[in-house]
Amino acid sequence: MSDTLFTKIIRKEIPAKIEYEDEEVIVIHDINPQAPVHLLIIPKKPIDRIAHMEAGDAALLGKLIYRAKLLAEQKKWKDYRLVLNNGEEAGQSVFHVHLHLLSGRPMKWPPG
Repeated sequence: MSDTLFTKIIRKEIPAKIEYEDEEVIVIHDINPQAPVHLLIIPKKPIDRIAHMEAGDAALLGKLIYRAKLLAEQKKWKDYRLVLNNGEEAGQSVFHVHLHLLSGRPMKWPPG
């Protein structure tokens, strides 16, 4: 996988507003927020899309979801949306798996 915006953020080559970081995950504020709260929960392991994950990556994806839950509890967000995109036609613009955490406004379905 080639360098992406996220790998450069992880290596601190590009600045970002970091909400949380540990050895496996970094959480940043989206620079183009779609809600009052729009965080990106990114694994430090570079995986370009969900379709290319391996069985051993399942726990890492679970960690992204669990981190979203912990952030929501910490910030006292009662309702929120989690979004994963796989591929350009699904809305993926950075090809490094990441989970969107959105909150702070009513969400409608389908999104748009």
